[in-house]
Amino acid sequence: MSHWFEDFAVGRGARPARARLASDAPALSLNGRWRFRFAERADAPADLAQVDLDDGSWPTIAVPGHWQLQGWGAPAYTNVRYPFPVEPPHVPDENPTGDHRRTFALPDGFLAGGARAVLRFEGVDSACVAWVDGVEVGRSTGSRLPVEFDVTDALDGTRTEHVLTVRVHQWSAASYLEDQDMWWLSGIFRDVTLLSRPAGGVEDVFVHAGFDAAAGTGRLRVDAVVDGGDGGGGGGARVLVPELGVDAAAGEEVLVPGVQPWSAEVPRLYEAEVVTAAERVRLRIGFRTVAIVDGVFTVNGAPVKLRGVNRHEFSPDTGRAVGEADMLADVLLMKQHGVNAVRTSHYPPHPRFLDLCDEHGLWVVDECDLETHGFFFLDWRGNPSDDPRWREDYLDRARRTVERDKNHPSIVLWSLGNESWTGSNLAAMSAWIKDRDPSRPIHYEHDWAVPYADVYSRMYATHAEVAAIATRSEEALPDAAADARRRAMPFVQCEYAHAMGNGPGGLAEYQELFESSERCMGGFVWEWIDHGLRQRGPDGRERFAYGGDFGEEVHDGAFVADGLLFPDRTPSPGLLDYAAVIAPVRLRPQATPSGELLRLTNHHDVLDLAHVRLAWTVTDEGVEVARGELVTPDLPPRASALLELPEEALRLQSATAERWFTVTAHLAAATSWAPQGHVLGRGQVLLAPAPAPERPAALAPVRRGPDLLLGAAVLDARTGALRSLGGLDVDGLQVALWRAPTDNDRGEHGEPLEPVWRELGLDRLRHRTASVTVGEDGVVVAGRTAAAGTDAGFATALRWSADADGGVRLEVDVVPEDPAGWSVPLPRVGVRLRLPRRLEEVTWFGRGPGESYPDTGAATWTGLFSRTVDELQTPYVRPQENGQRSQVRWVSLTAPDGSGLLVRGEPTIGVGVRRWSTEALDAAAHDAELQDEGCVWLHLDAAQQGIGTASCGPGPLPQHLLSAAPTRFAVRFAAVRGGAGVSGAAAAG
Repeated sequence: MSHWFEDFAVGRGARPARARLASDAPALSLNGRWRFRFAERADAPADLAQVDLDDGSWPTIAVPGHWQLQGWGAPAYTNVRYPFPVEPPHVPDENPTGDHRRTFALPDGFLAGGARAVLRFEGVDSACVAWVDGVEVGRSTGSRLPVEFDVTDALDGTRTEHVLTVRVHQWSAASYLEDQDMWWLSGIFRDVTLLSRPAGGVEDVFVHAGFDAAAGTGRLRVDAVVDGGDGGGGGGARVLVPELGVDAAAGEEVLVPGVQPWSAEVPRLYEAEVVTAAERVRLRIGFRTVAIVDGVFTVNGAPVKLRGVNRHEFSPDTGRAVGEADMLADVLLMKQHGVNAVRTSHYPPHPRFLDLCDEHGLWVVDECDLETHGFFFLDWRGNPSDDPRWREDYLDRARRTVERDKNHPSIVLWSLGNESWTGSNLAAMSAWIKDRDPSRPIHYEHDWAVPYADVYSRMYATHAEVAAIATRSEEALPDAAADARRRAMPFVQCEYAHAMGNGPGGLAEYQELFESSERCMGGFVWEWIDHGLRQRGPDGRERFAYGGDFGEEVHDGAFVADGLLFPDRTPSPGLLDYAAVIAPVRLRPQATPSGELLRLTNHHDVLDLAHVRLAWTVTDEGVEVARGELVTPDLPPRASALLELPEEALRLQSATAERWFTVTAHLAAATSWAPQGHVLGRGQVLLAPAPAPERPAALAPVRRGPDLLLGAAVLDARTGALRSLGGLDVDGLQVALWRAPTDNDRGEHGEPLEPVWRELGLDRLRHRTASVTVGEDGVVVAGRTAAAGTDAGFATALRWSADADGGVRLEVDVVPEDPAGWSVPLPRVGVRLRLPRRLEEVTWFGRGPGESYPDTGAATWTGLFSRTVDELQTPYVRPQENGQRSQVRWVSLTAPDGSGLLVRGEPTIGVGVRRWSTEALDAAAHDAELQDEGCVWLHLDAAQQGIGTASCGPGPLPQHLLSAAPTRFAVRFAAVRGGAGVSGAAAAG
């Protein structure tokens, strides 16, 4: 038996799509608590047309909201695969259905003067039928698009309280077009409003506001559709822009001299109104012209680089029912971290988000509510994109997207949708959009021949591919004409640098490629936020849930947690790195004949640096010895200048410790998106290296019973095991080659290393002591580290020596041994040891304050930092290797009384400190499962493997691979005396 929602039609009863307008006509919000009835199947009771249906026993639900997050049904996550059998347009009988009911009263005068009542839904997932006072008023699909129904004739004039009833089905034929790599969540999840539409009112508006950069002139035409008018010229409507002195008829083109154009950097908006005798509609107009000139993407005559992110709408508590506070937080965080563009993956966002992009300044790629990715598993058999039965649905989605959002100056590209292969329906969408709005280019990624788009778009292209595309030397298409057309297009990475877990790596190298060629428009990191839903785990502890945590029979696990923000909107190290890589004000070292200096580059597209203040410091081993301000050079966009060292820095006494010169670019004044002093960029140069350390005289080891004493260390004389350091009980010191795999090591949709590592047994290594040799200059503990079932392994040697000042030096040799030859990079090479739990404070001189790995850490700098052990952890939604501080010269771990341990690298080490072992970190599925083991685990690494972005994309670049090769490194331990503090700890080393 077939239902209405298993039809290729898009519904019935809807009014024509139009812009969302701010009007002085009355409007009644219907958001709030609604009565709710849930059924597991679509054949729920057919009683909703009964206006006096007794719903007193029904519970209530929040609208906007998803029923799965309010106690009915369960969320489900899939990336590509449909969670139901693929037999379009049919869906299973097990089709969860939610009935929503509420009453409302019309305000006085709501229908005065012949006004009509229009019911507007901003978003309902996935199919709905609506009744007013028992009369069906319409049906709709297209979850993330608005729909309006004229309900005037359905309103029962005998009632003072009217009844609105909406039945929502989770699955429909439209679900085949909405397979968008996110949680499947249902319900009325955006606003519901009853609008009064006055006779003679403004039904629709289309703002055309271009800018001639050469003449500095705006060109304005505002088309209006007026109720009862001629449908074209505006029916007597007037357009008023008081600030510009504009008072023109709707449809009349006006040249406006001296306007300030709109851009993401200077989002200049002009308040306007479209006025009839019956209604005033408020607009905010931004003048800007988007054009592709000689294969270069330009706005207002200047090339633009998109430093973008892909943004799903998400809250860990309300799913896609996102409130304005979260929308504003997203926009402000993007601006504060240098992001200038957002792709609305993979559907139009809540319309208020676009208002905020207009106001604060973001370039927007507005994407249609379309994705059919699940047909990939069927080799695209039956894909709707080339099936004419779906054409009207495709066109309807294009119309509803463009008509709703056409007046936003922030939107500079229309995107047809995502990962829907190719076909005539996409071509039809493109043709309709080009006819309706030729002012914006069209984007679509999934057909690389680009037959119906204006830009060449790719996902997860490797650095090598991007380099070829940047120089227009990519592999040719078979069709010469198509190849020539594509080669003339600008290029954008609509998705790259998959931000899942620890990472992404390789950001700086990608950005360098984007900036190497005007063909490259830039790119959009996948994605903005982890979609972890707040949940109580089996142990009652709060966690962020991902695929499989709700009992789904088909799911894609933690692949939904792939954002630059954690679910609670805390920036991840990945976002901090991205901000440093794309910083609009960039400071980078440059060698000169007089030494290394900082080059300041203005990477804005529009602004000079008048809004920037430059502050400098000089530090010796992280301690500030001088500070001041520099005069900010007058630099236009994309210009640069070398910064000379200030006189105050040159007059300092000769350095007796490692000396750094650091310049930080700040906002000179507050903006709409950040306070005064907000950091825009930072750079450092080394002024003086650390003096060569004096090597104290060596002490011979002393045997005392079963122990060997070497300065601050005590070893077991028989096994060579470390028992004590600086009076601290210590055990478990071993060569460490394993790390808890990162999501990028797992390489779910890229180049996985984790399964190779596990096959080699690197996660289950065993250690054998071959010999303990005691000599006058120290102790050598030789051994071998290998996994069961293989003859491949690593020869190890730990060389201990004591210093006359009580310190102890450990030199480590690790030599791979494999008859077949090691061809796989290693996770890490280092040692680990277990220390007492009371060591809570960690202070280090090295890169910080955040974590860093060979191809991450762009946001870190060399300095003196201090954190607690807990603060060193990065709470990735799925636990994995995290928290390493790199290029550490020395680190101290101290108890509240100031006593503890100092470790100095020779010259530097990577340091990781946590309260649980690598094995526990590897085994945990959620952060809440990690338990304090009553100790502190300390990792001291010679090196770690790079991170890359292989969770979806390429792995680490060759220069960031940790090849299996003989490795030697050394560290020096010393006790920290209670009360010595940081400087005392350093001196003790």
